[in-house]
Amino acid sequence: MAVSSLAFARVLVPPSPRTALASACSHSIKMCASSASPSESKKTVWVWTTNRQVMTAAVERGWSTFLFGSKDLGKDWSSTARINPLFINGLEIFDEKKQKIAVISEVSSPGELELIQPDNVEVENIVIDFRGGWQVIPAENIVAAFQGCRGTVLAVSTNSTEAQVFLEALEQGLDGVILKVEDMDDIIKLKDYFDRRNEAKSQLMLTKATVSKVEVVGMGDRVCVDLCSMMRPGEGLLIGSYARGMFLVHSECLETNYIASRPFRVNAGPVHAYVAVPGGRTSYLSELQSGREVIVVDQNGLWRTAIVGRVKIESRPLILVEAKENGGDDTYSIFLQNAETVALITPEKGSSGRTAIPVTSLKVGDEVLVRKQGGARHTGIEIQEFIVEK
Repeated sequence: MAVSSLAFARVLVPPSPRTALASACSHSIKMCASSASPSESKKTVWVWTTNRQVMTAAVERGWSTFLFGSKDLGKDWSSTARINPLFINGLEIFDEKKQKIAVISEVSSPGELELIQPDNVEVENIVIDFRGGWQVIPAENIVAAFQGCRGTVLAVSTNSTEAQVFLEALEQGLDGVILKVEDMDDIIKLKDYFDRRNEAKSQLMLTKATVSKVEVVGMGDRVCVDLCSMMRPGEGLLIGSYARGMFLVHSECLETNYIASRPFRVNAGPVHAYVAVPGGRTSYLSELQSGREVIVVDQNGLWRTAIVGRVKIESRPLILVEAKENGGDDTYSIFLQNAETVALITPEKGSSGRTAIPVTSLKVGDEVLVRKQGGARHTGIEIQEFIVEK
């Protein structure tokens, strides 16, 4: 077995996780030069499998680097797909030209993590393989210990859920993961996760619309959507009576004279209204439940996914708002609770000079932001079909 370039020793009495973290962080700063934040660069995914179906699923999704224990298997797969084969020899990883490109460190305690020393001269990649369950060392500690390192740090993950934990810890995450699986479902789930991450960095086209009607209409069952994450001023959910035009409804992150700030909540509208969810889909507000995902959008159209923590449906007085697209003929509508804490987001440099206007202060002529999209839907998916909504 080859000797690892990562020097570490087993200790009889490992230090506490907090001590290990502090020492590891200090050590990493000394050993590694500063670099760009990992979140600013593309995450690395290598696949470690003996299942050809897993290989095929990975290649189809753009992942072409595979780890092999056998050169024969690597040669066989290379003849059927364009891949980048890597070969494991003990605690070292080599490419086809027999150049060492990574070292593996087997870690089973915080003390062992503390003593890892990245070899910046001989190797670009550091692979952490956790023995006995990585849960003994919080993922946050691992990310903190290697922040600022020039080399790429990857963790071996045995399923897509573990991989996500390593990629998200401390918002930065590790540089990448080695997905060691024999089930193609883990490949599919991890790719879906990356698709959602990429969506969060994309921008939606929002349109200015001018309010043409504000009318109190009576009681209805309205939905409050409480998320598992906080929203900032200028962020909210896309809600509408029609899927073809959805209003950007502000969160309750702003202080009022009547109630404390609740930056995790959007008082979204009645049960029949649509809400935008990942994948270009919509869902009825009444269908949301804990664990579902929605998209949070800001004034500039930048959006990210968020998990629904709770949904509250209560009977409240409603107000009807209609707005006409600036420079167009389309009119959109939305019902909202008639309350000061409910607001529509305005263009960043709108005539009101405000981030959002409470519906209790909304008047004809005010400008708000809407999202135009296809109106015909089947189970929340946009379809090409004739439809009239009024």
